[in-house]
Amino acid sequence: MTRFPFGLRTKVIGLSLFLLCLPWLGYQYVWEMEKYLRHGQERTLEGTTQALATALHERPKLFDGQASFLKQVEKSRDLYAYQLNGAILLDGKLNEWEEYQHRFIQYGEAHQIMRADPNAPLTLSFTHMVGQYDGYLYAFFQVTDPTVVLRGKNALSVDRNDHLSIATLAPDNKFKRYIVATTQPGWISAFELPANPKQTVPVKPEVRIQGQWATTDVGYNVELRIPLDMVGSKLGFAISDVNDSKNRDVAAVVGTSALDTVDNLGTVLVPSPEIENIIKGMSHYSSRIWVVDKHGRVLAKSGDIRANDSVWTRTLEDEKSTTLWETFKRDYLHPLYYKILTKPPKDFIDSLQDSTELDGSHIQKALAGQQSSTWRLTPDNKAVVLAAASPIWIDNNVMGAVVAEETTHGIRTLRNRALEKLFNVILTIMSMGTLALFFFASSISNRIRKLRDEAENAIDSQGRVRNHLKPSKARDEIGDLSRSFSNIVGRLGQYTHYLENMSSRLSHELRTPVAVVRSSLEHLNLQTLDKDTQKYVDRAQEGVSRLSMILNNMSEATRLEQSLTQADITKFPLSQVVSGCMQGYQMTYPEQGFSVKVPEQPLMMQGVPEYIAQLMDKLIANAIEFCDKGSAIEVTLTQVGKQATLLISNLGPELPVDMSEQIFDSMVSVRINQAQDKPHLGLGLYIARLVAEFHQGQILARNRSEHNGVDILVTLPLS
Repeated sequence: MTRFPFGLRTKVIGLSLFLLCLPWLGYQYVWEMEKYLRHGQERTLEGTTQALATALHERPKLFDGQASFLKQVEKSRDLYAYQLNGAILLDGKLNEWEEYQHRFIQYGEAHQIMRADPNAPLTLSFTHMVGQYDGYLYAFFQVTDPTVVLRGKNALSVDRNDHLSIATLAPDNKFKRYIVATTQPGWISAFELPANPKQTVPVKPEVRIQGQWATTDVGYNVELRIPLDMVGSKLGFAISDVNDSKNRDVAAVVGTSALDTVDNLGTVLVPSPEIENIIKGMSHYSSRIWVVDKHGRVLAKSGDIRANDSVWTRTLEDEKSTTLWETFKRDYLHPLYYKILTKPPKDFIDSLQDSTELDGSHIQKALAGQQSSTWRLTPDNKAVVLAAASPIWIDNNVMGAVVAEETTHGIRTLRNRALEKLFNVILTIMSMGTLALFFFASSISNRIRKLRDEAENAIDSQGRVRNHLKPSKARDEIGDLSRSFSNIVGRLGQYTHYLENMSSRLSHELRTPVAVVRSSLEHLNLQTLDKDTQKYVDRAQEGVSRLSMILNNMSEATRLEQSLTQADITKFPLSQVVSGCMQGYQMTYPEQGFSVKVPEQPLMMQGVPEYIAQLMDKLIANAIEFCDKGSAIEVTLTQVGKQATLLISNLGPELPVDMSEQIFDSMVSVRINQAQDKPHLGLGLYIARLVAEFHQGQILARNRSEHNGVDILVTLPLS
């Protein structure tokens, strides 16, 4: 395995990590940009509230003086006229009020104004709410009273029965008192009382106060409406309970406040239509704007944060494009991106949607005279809302605050667009880089593979150099490697050629001195020699004979290689050649047993039968040499498809490990090093392989499956 030096490997890893950091740096840059955009949105929203507050500065007529200058607001005493969604049907059934039931206020023991007998239990209570719509103040009273005493039909007094009292400081700063008493359930009768609370007569009908009185199982309901021009900033309601229809004395009074003087009255806050008209224009450029008094009560409201049309979102409308790239991004890339990113939700829970009182650190600071802003998360955690507040000054006093709210949907959408473009760029660069690296790596691998194939084809399986490598002209490292390989193969080819010719040269050069030695020894034998001298001469002749046999064996392979190039190929029956050879071996080696299985079919093939016979000679001689005594050599010739398979098997020692292919190389032998009758140079199986390859066949050796001998398998093509 190729190993990089430690320094180079470290540089490669460092460069890779640096390249991976680039997308991360881009991602962090977008998030940092979002922080600055949020800061910009915060400053913009604060500027909006400051501009609106400037439009409301020093305009006391826009504010309810008494309500604004209260030091403290008591919820059950100081009323808030909620903006109603539509006109109330005055039928006494209270069906239209059900959607506002979270605004209802319960009045009972803690709100009693008078009780005739302090020891008697209080049985009077009621549920109440006021609202305003289209110039009218609507109110309902769901009264619990076990004994309902209505006004007598001929009675002159209007207060000696169960009745509803109303007191207000009218817009003309006059103290006004009204009473609602009826002789029977149905359309109410309203009367105006004298301003002096000690007087109950004379009364005069007030037809502008309209409503319905309806009895219930637990008491009665009163549902009415009063024109807003009759109601000032001071307002109070009280229910008087009469339990004895004979003496008709008032047993108890429960109300929002005492009605005897203006100072005892509570306040009523009606959202200002004038202020709402001022802020209405700004709602086209921001989400939602509130104006609150110094107690946090809403004076006006405009806009909706769910329908955001702020400066951050007006330019982010999705443009429907039909281009191929836009379609691909919309259908394939965006679903992938938004597994990581989050789209701003179109719907979320707005806890302040119908609020009549606002509170928060930003409002507290604004009412203290400081501009402020804050961020909050919606209850469902789907949206982040930015709220900014600026104080409203009147006579150097803070009389209220302007509050503006926006979601961060625009910035989140802008951030997502930036991340989408960043991801598109990264994806494009990575794709192009991957393709470039792929083609670059493919080019390098192809050149290396080509160099490998040329190197493998230059040397055959026997290690002989057959082809020379063509050196590359490229001036890079691979070209330098190609030239180095070409030089190495060239020098190796020269050395291989020298080794291949060395046997024939030695054989040629040694034959003459061997012949001289042989003739000299023959002349010595013609003379009379003593016994000792004759022994040495005989030993010398034996050595010369062995040396001659070695020279013949050395030149046999060379002669065969040369003759193979000039051989005449004919078509012959392989079965007859194998059968004839085996008959000769049985006669030549009478002590050796043979088991021969040759098919009757001729098995015709193209080649030289003499060479096949020479192959049989080498294989049988090798099998006889390694065969155990008393065991037979098995020779089997079969046909498999268009090939003939010759199997020669003998019992005996197995092949050493990793020698099944090497035994067919030149000068390779697995014989034990000991004194032998005949010299062995390891050329027999090498010659057999040359013959098999000449006939386009293959030869291999393997140990028997029973691990008690060796099989030689020769495969030859048939014609």
